[in-house]
Amino acid sequence: MKYFSGTAVYSKTITVPANLLAQDKPLYLDLGSVAVIAEVKLNGKDLGILWRRPFRVDVAAAAKAGDNALEVKVVNLWPNRLIRDSGLPEKERLTWSTWNPYKSTDPLLPSGLLGPVRLMTAEQADIK
Repeated sequence: MKYFSGTAVYSKTITVPANLLAQDKPLYLDLGSVAVIAEVKLNGKDLGILWRRPFRVDVAAAAKAGDNALEVKVVNLWPNRLIRDSGLPEKERLTWSTWNPYKSTDPLLPSGLLGPVRLMTAEQADIK
């Protein structure tokens, strides 16, 4: 989907070891790099929208030991589609804009869930 513009849905079953679900400890899902906005659900529970670094959310309340259903929706911007359309005859273009600063020779922008995706734990330490 080289020139895709819109929402991509990433679905995966992830296995969470029981020892990562200790009480009162956060368990973070870190998406790594995302271009541009991500909506996260774990086991059907909406965990919010991530729109800036770090693309990280606490999943402890939604996670269970064993298999978990992860869904990440990523919405990108439309420059890649505009770049592609700039090289097509006008009647074959999928987009229309009153102003398109892109040329068909412009490099494509990174887009989607770029990762790496990982689970992270944390411990609280009081500073004295």
